[in-house]
Amino acid sequence: MNEISRRDFLKGIAAGAAGIGAASVIPGYLAPVVAAADGAAEISPAEAIAAFDMIPQAYLNPQLSEEEFRTADMELKTLFSPFKIGNVELKHRMVKSAAGSAAYLAGMTDELLEYYFNLAKGGVELIFVETIAFLEVPESGEYDAETLAYLERLVKGCAEYGAVLGYQVSGFGTGENEMSVEDIHAKQARMIQVAEGLYKVGFKVIEFNCAGFNMPAHFLSRFHNTRTDEYGGKSIENRARFVTEILEKLKADCPDMAIQCLIDCVEENDNIANNPTIMTLDTDVTTPHTKVFTIEEGIAAAKLFEAAGCSSMHLRIGPLGHHVAQFASDLYFILNGVEGATGFGTQYDFTRNFQGAAIGNTSGCGIALDIAAKYKKELGIPVGAVTYMDPAHAPDFFEKALEDGKIDFFLMNRPLTVDMEYVNKLREGRRDEIAPCTRCLHCHSGSNEMNAMFCYCRVNALTQRVMREGGPATYELPAAETKKKVMVVGGGPAGMEAARVAALRGHDVTLYEKKGMLGGLLDFASIVKGPHENLQDLKKYLIRQLEIAGVTVKTGTEVTKELIESEAPDAVILAVGGLRDTLTVDGDVPVVEMERFMFDEMGKNVIVYGSNAQAFDAALWLTVHRKHVTMVSPSPADDFDIQQSQHAKRMMTTALYALGFNSFPEASIKGVKDGMATVTMETGLDTMIPCDAIVNAADMLPDTSLLDGISVKETYAIGDCASPFNIALAIRGGNDAGRAV
Repeated sequence: MNEISRRDFLKGIAAGAAGIGAASVIPGYLAPVVAAADGAAEISPAEAIAAFDMIPQAYLNPQLSEEEFRTADMELKTLFSPFKIGNVELKHRMVKSAAGSAAYLAGMTDELLEYYFNLAKGGVELIFVETIAFLEVPESGEYDAETLAYLERLVKGCAEYGAVLGYQVSGFGTGENEMSVEDIHAKQARMIQVAEGLYKVGFKVIEFNCAGFNMPAHFLSRFHNTRTDEYGGKSIENRARFVTEILEKLKADCPDMAIQCLIDCVEENDNIANNPTIMTLDTDVTTPHTKVFTIEEGIAAAKLFEAAGCSSMHLRIGPLGHHVAQFASDLYFILNGVEGATGFGTQYDFTRNFQGAAIGNTSGCGIALDIAAKYKKELGIPVGAVTYMDPAHAPDFFEKALEDGKIDFFLMNRPLTVDMEYVNKLREGRRDEIAPCTRCLHCHSGSNEMNAMFCYCRVNALTQRVMREGGPATYELPAAETKKKVMVVGGGPAGMEAARVAALRGHDVTLYEKKGMLGGLLDFASIVKGPHENLQDLKKYLIRQLEIAGVTVKTGTEVTKELIESEAPDAVILAVGGLRDTLTVDGDVPVVEMERFMFDEMGKNVIVYGSNAQAFDAALWLTVHRKHVTMVSPSPADDFDIQQSQHAKRMMTTALYALGFNSFPEASIKGVKDGMATVTMETGLDTMIPCDAIVNAADMLPDTSLLDGISVKETYAIGDCASPFNIALAIRGGNDAGRAV
């Protein structure tokens, strides 16, 4: 048999020669043969997988390389061309979707106003405000004076920068099957009242959320809607009636109102435990057991909405069991080597699931563009879509989608909140200055109350912190009262952020890095995690910011106490990273340090010692590369993987356990002999685990020893050297130190 390289093998798959599917508990199939590239002999899937030493799941959804996907030669002429939603004229095709602030929980605050003002100032021309109860007209029909004045400030403040506001009416609630017709009419009347009230105070576009878990979506859904009257049944007209009657009334009352409808443009089952026999995808919409909303049904509903007065469509894909994956479907690609993992221990095949119409080879970027093209072909109103629509990330990809007529505009949230100057920077050709979204989903916890307490942006240290206890007082950077000589020690994310902020405030900043390059652990993390989280982009952005801010950078320079004393800075910011404790194990097994786990030969059975995010990333990488992985950790189960967002953790843990991974919390390794490790569990009992090697991924320890005994009075320790956790809190610490110095 002729041999082929892994590159050729993946090239063959990408060219459509054949596909390898997943076996075991993760659904899929194994093709009988795989056609090799360049005329080489055919090989069986088993032979191919064995040759490349990766599990079958790694070949189910092959991804385009960065070079193939992220080109940037085209001018963004169509992106920055005008279009209209109803009577609202816009100069570019980027629209802020209704999500993300959680600033409103404290009421009518300046923080909420500044959040939207900054989006407008940054170039966003249409900003949708999420559902906020106190902004909605009371059932009496009259705003009180305080709320009315606040709304006027919000509308006028955004208008000063050329932006108009939209509002999303969500219609939260269930129980649609138990409602009487009179109840339905009352619910419709209230939604109409809210829309008209906001339109009268200056909101130019009203969006109805007919997706996800909202009541309009439940009426549309065959899965949820079991009514047998004129609002239910198999008829699309009946299932759409709840929405079309609202649209007709609004157009009659307010003929100039622009109205947008958000729908799940295609649904799919992701939780096979939820009776897969009644949720099987079938493009024949008359099949009784079909319980998902197909593209054909979505287009039929959209046509009814258009006829009833809808001005534009907002599309997103709709997995039935996982809400965050409905608006952030790139989450399916967060696991390097198990792309398509659902969070339920299953794996999508993007050549088949979602009717094979979702784009499954761009790490989730623009996943719904081809589906949007199907809608646009059938509709006469503008069509937009959401899920990591980020033209700065892949300019040619998104510009071509507009040029080819696949879509009219992009609904965006995360890229705009990571960098509120996104649009202006992109328009001015400053793409390398745009802070990248790293798609970690730290910004979302599932409810706005949880968002306000627990969520933060990994890259933008101001998000949901400004004007709050413990956070910066303003979005703006205050100028330094006295120019200081600032020494930043460490060139990872924390150090670079601290240096950037301090220099922008007017200080004389020098950053020292012991290694020959900047980035800290970002390069290593990017290799382990793959390109999905844009960690190389984050590194490039921070380095570029140092150049812009005028920071002096000295790499290959180890800072000692003697160097600090000789430089005599006014302030020292320490960001040298943490230390990993030594792991000593009795027995005849190698202990591999975390930094070496991808490179050292370890045999088949590997114990990962530790349960932080690094440990889980290592466990996934090793599992994908066909190791049998067991995690042993002294930490309790509740602390496992807490450094990642809850959504990333869910994807990680369900996929790992489905692939045979096991873990032991509150446990220790007593010793290893003859390929078997003795592990003492929290009960005090011992169990035996096959073990050929141990990866030391124990929690890092702080290390601020460089500050001990120096004469500099103003010192700060940030990032892992102060309190090891994750990239997000490292950058937060850097921002706070840069503001404080």
